[in-house]
Amino acid sequence: MDNLVQIFSGGITGPHIWFLMFAASFAGGVIASISPCSLAMLPLIIGYVGGYSKETPVRTFIQLCFFILGTAVVFSVIGIICAVTGSVFASALGGYFTLIMASFLMVMGLKIAGVLDFEIPVIIKAMPSNSANSLFLYPVLLGIAFALAGTPCSTPILAGIMAFAAMGKNLMAAVLMLFLFAMGQGLILIIAGLFTSGVKNLKKLSAYTDVLMKFSGILLVLVSIYMYYKVFAPLI
Repeated sequence: MDNLVQIFSGGITGPHIWFLMFAASFAGGVIASISPCSLAMLPLIIGYVGGYSKETPVRTFIQLCFFILGTAVVFSVIGIICAVTGSVFASALGGYFTLIMASFLMVMGLKIAGVLDFEIPVIIKAMPSNSANSLFLYPVLLGIAFALAGTPCSTPILAGIMAFAAMGKNLMAAVLMLFLFAMGQGLILIIAGLFTSGVKNLKKLSAYTDVLMKFSGILLVLVSIYMYYKVFAPLI
């Protein structure tokens, strides 16, 4: 836990800490993508990206890869914004920045755990279908739209990763964290697009991923409580 203090007070240091954050970002993307509501969206996403055509699996694979590239571009830009603004606010607000991040993580953790129930607004309400069945450009644009729109399941996990990226104040690491989140989300999409039968097996895991999401939410809550403790302990 003391290693976490480096995140809260002056940024992350040490390769083992970064490896842990990168692994958690990728795992967060995977968990978000195989949660019940995300699994329900898989056929819709594949249909939009592939234009509901009966093309070969190879063509579908290429389209999905460029779709994931579009989401990764958006998340990488978000990583840059988090690192830059996090550094600015940490310098200006000092310990208050830690309290703000702790409160943010607390709310997101309670949302993931199912204790709080509220709607997270999205920028884009609907994505246009890839009716022209474009192989490269349109899937990238759809990926950008999907990343901006977000889903009720992935947004709280993404928000938690964004908070850690902001606290880390390391530009390249923040970009990589958000990029790995996109790759984690895309992994299940690739499997679903290439192996239709695999979707049925993934749906069987939805009950387990629901538990994993709640566990992830509890972890975020515990981290936020620890952050509060480190801020207020010297005052006791």
